Amino acid sequence: MLRIWGRLSSINVQKVVWCARELHLDHERIDIGVSEGDLDTEAYVRLNPDRSIPVIEDFRGTDVGGEPFVLWESNAIVRYLCAHDGEDTLWPGNVKARALADRWMDWQTNAFSPAMVDAFRHLVRLPAEQRDPDLIARSLERTEPLAARLDEALAQREFICGDRFTMADIPVACAAHRWLGLPVTHQPRPHLERWAAAMRARPAARTILTLPLV
Repeated sequence: MLRIWGRLSSINVQKVVWCARELHLDHERIDIGVSEGDLDTEAYVRLNPDRSIPVIEDFRGTDVGGEPFVLWESNAIVRYLCAHDGEDTLWPGNVKARALADRWMDWQTNAFSPAMVDAFRHLVRLPAEQRDPDLIARSLERTEPLAARLDEALAQREFICGDRFTMADIPVACAAHRWLGLPVTHQPRPHLERWAAAMRARPAARTILTLPLV
C-alpha cells in the first residue's frame, strides 16, 4: 500500500494523488499541512526534515512491520511512481522521450509555478486589504509569456510530449489549473485551454482539477 501525506489543496499533493490514481495504486492520503504546526511534529519531521508536503511511504515489497520506502519532493515522487508502476506508459521507455518529459516537469517547477506564485498568493490566499497590485502585475507579466510558450508547444500535439499522456502532463496540468483559475483576464490560449479541458476530463483528475483555488 502507498501512503500519501498532504492536504489536497496543495498543488504538489495534487500531482502525487493524480499520478497514483492514473496508475490505479491502492493508497491512502493523510490530511496534513492544514493546521499550523502539524508539519513540525517529531513523527513527521522524521519522514521529511524539510517539513513540506507531500511525502509518500511505500509499503509495497516490505515485510509486515518493515520500514517503508520514504520519499518527498512531488516531481521526484511522480517519477518514482511512474518508473515503478507505469514503465512505457506514463514513464516513457525511450530515453529521449523521457528526457523531454523531465524537461517539462522541471520547467513547471523552476519557471511556470515560480512566475505565478505572487499572483496566486495575493489574489487567492491574502485578503483584499493585504494585496499588492504591483506585485500581482509583475507576476502576471512574468507568467503570460510562459503560458504562451505552453500554448505554442501544444499547438501541434495532443499532450505535452506528443500523442500520448505521460508523467509530464500531470505537474504541468496542475500548474495550468492554477494559472487558468486565477481571477484575472487571461490572454486567449486556445491550445492550452483545449489541453487543460482534456486533463480535467480524465477520470483520475476529476476531483483534483475541478477543485477551487484555495
